[in-house]
Amino acid sequence: MANAQVDIAIIGGGVSGVYTAWKLKQKYGDSKKIALYEGSGHIGGRLLSVRPPGIDNMVAELGGMRVLANIQERAMALITALNDQLPPAEKITLFDFPVDENQNIAFLRGVHLRLADFTNNPAKVPYRLSKTEYGKGPGTIIVDAIEKIVPGIGAATDAERREMVKVATFEGLPLYKWGFWNLLYRVVSPEGYQFSLDAGGYDTTLVNWNAADAIPWFLSDFGITPDYMGFKNGFQQVPIVLGKFFEELGGSISLNKKLERFDWKGDVFNLVFNDESITAGQLILAMPRRSLELLSPQSPKLQEINALINSVTGRPLFKLFTTYDEPWWTKVEGTPPIETGRTVTDIPVRQTYYWPKDDGTPPTAGKAMLLGSYDDGNNTGFWDGLRPKRSLAWRLGRSKTITDAFRGADDNLPIKAATGKYDLNQKWTDYEAPVRMVEEISRQLSQVHNINATPEVKSAAFRDWGEDPFGGGWNSWNIGVKSWEVRDKIVHPIQDCPLFICGEAYSDAQGWVEGALQTADIMLGKL
Repeated sequence: MANAQVDIAIIGGGVSGVYTAWKLKQKYGDSKKIALYEGSGHIGGRLLSVRPPGIDNMVAELGGMRVLANIQERAMALITALNDQLPPAEKITLFDFPVDENQNIAFLRGVHLRLADFTNNPAKVPYRLSKTEYGKGPGTIIVDAIEKIVPGIGAATDAERREMVKVATFEGLPLYKWGFWNLLYRVVSPEGYQFSLDAGGYDTTLVNWNAADAIPWFLSDFGITPDYMGFKNGFQQVPIVLGKFFEELGGSISLNKKLERFDWKGDVFNLVFNDESITAGQLILAMPRRSLELLSPQSPKLQEINALINSVTGRPLFKLFTTYDEPWWTKVEGTPPIETGRTVTDIPVRQTYYWPKDDGTPPTAGKAMLLGSYDDGNNTGFWDGLRPKRSLAWRLGRSKTITDAFRGADDNLPIKAATGKYDLNQKWTDYEAPVRMVEEISRQLSQVHNINATPEVKSAAFRDWGEDPFGGGWNSWNIGVKSWEVRDKIVHPIQDCPLFICGEAYSDAQGWVEGALQTADIMLGKL
């Protein structure tokens, strides 16, 4: 349909894109032609849920995997609203998603610990912690440090914290001009910082990003008792449902439509895709920061707002799942046995999650699955030597470039078929892991669990979110940026041009669906 015309064009089929499309179609009905264009072959963006072969009661989350039910009001309200319209068999069902269990392993500096040892046996922890840090876990050390930086912030609500950091200073300098790492180094010991980094499981949460944003962000996750919830049918079910609802209202979704460039002439946008051109009265870019950056050289209007686009930094994130004939980790020496939650380590695998069944309970026998490696930051670079070049598939216009895919004994088994129109539609086989990557994950898992070798891997899948067009699994605000000003400005960055931008990158809840919904709501208010 060359030179087709639409009233509103939405670019990006992640949560912010399909949520925006659904809300606008509810508002305008048939009075406006609204079309959504997605560069890949699926709806969901960085929500990517796939079913492993031979395991009907588990869903692997290669992207986002949980919500914070006691903090993330928008996400929970959206799930409730969708469930009100879904038939009983298709409803979005949540379960308790455990994280840190006392019996789980911490393999740090070559020493095997259990998480309970941080507080119960601190002499075993191989870090020279200060007297005020001794006997505390990594989250507690950072939360205590934050309280020293902004007294009273721990007891405040999330909204109150956001206001406190806008005016708070440290050594006479506003918090937004401090890097989080720089700031922490003033109030924790070097060993306390390193322990918190290693045992916390993530690198990028404690690096040098804007302290005024890092502080409330960190407290929303670690300053409370988190109520994590997982998804019975996969988190990707949420954007799939949104997309279907949008289409049922008369909206259109086009997949594999890669926007190459756009320009604004007079009162209309000219959009050039990989295989067609269209015109639109209004343009909404529901895209990650890296996608905007890739589009900018050929799109003059984006060049006008490069400073806004570059106010955040993409953070790498990597996931690798492996399946087995049984949950072998439950037999690792130690009492009580390991069944759920995660193990942490300072070697490249960083975090290992003992994956639950789709009702939230741990597998005790039969087929089982691990999120074998969940890592971020510099650790993702470790896997670069064991895989094809990052972003090569995007540049070649292909879904993948793996040529030496691992083929396990279960890869000939069937994958649970979709049972309804709102079910998952992505294939595990589209994300096969390379042979050398699987061999290395097995070697490191045996180190972490202090066993000679792990059992045979039956199948494996991975996703590196540092690849284009995502450029990271999440984004963080840069030092020196007043994020609260940019957040409200970037949703409609050019006053006399109907160009709008939304997505997790420019939100208060970076790295979460909550952030994608927040910026979409702000943008919808300005539309």
